[in-house]
Amino acid sequence: MTQLGVNIDHIATLRQQRKIEYPSVIEAAKILKSVGIKQVTVHLREDRRHIQDKDVLDLKKINGLKLNLEMSISEEIVRFALKTKPDEVCLVPEKRQELTTEGGLDLKKNYSRIKDVVLRLKKKGICVSLFIEPNFESIKLAKELGADAVELHTGKYSLCKFGSKQYNEELKRIVDVSKFTVYQGLILNAGHGLDYKNVKPIAKIDGMGTLNIGFSIISRAVFVGFKQAVIEMKKLVTTYSRK
Repeated sequence: MTQLGVNIDHIATLRQQRKIEYPSVIEAAKILKSVGIKQVTVHLREDRRHIQDKDVLDLKKINGLKLNLEMSISEEIVRFALKTKPDEVCLVPEKRQELTTEGGLDLKKNYSRIKDVVLRLKKKGICVSLFIEPNFESIKLAKELGADAVELHTGKYSLCKFGSKQYNEELKRIVDVSKFTVYQGLILNAGHGLDYKNVKPIAKIDGMGTLNIGFSIISRAVFVGFKQAVIEMKKLVTTYSRK
């Protein structure tokens, strides 16, 4: 069954506006655990614009909640991950000027560096995922690089008008690449831009593991509360997933 992983970066974004103790990412994580969410996701960016080192260390201490750390291949961040040992790491591209991650890793351009980072992380027993565009070449390269998993970037899909030609093309591409991912023996995850309206077709994909969703949940929480927003998304993901 497809699982929901909740990204809580934007809770930290709100906190960092005042640089005070609330809203607390730890309180958010405990709420996730209370409603049966198995994984919390955070992105420790090089500029520390939201999640801080201490957040990661504190989240790691919460028993029964898997910690997925999104991170760049910066040596400083890699060393932090090796020391912290999150349950899973997802390597993502990162630019200082971007508002959020804008696309998948360029595996060909950064092949040697990514291979080195993957090897070092796996030696510490950390499950390694690569955030990539949904195409066959990237899946082949992810396999070559020794990744355990991939997270397909659903950003382009999420921006398409429902039912349009582009929407159908993007969805078919994700479905086809997902099949190939499973065939290659890689764990299949997906995320970016998924919300309460467009998540259903992605959750239904055969072999889908975890959908990492953050912004839409935090946005919904403004009106209904964090716990309720998570419950609503979890229901959508699990109801429409294929066993």
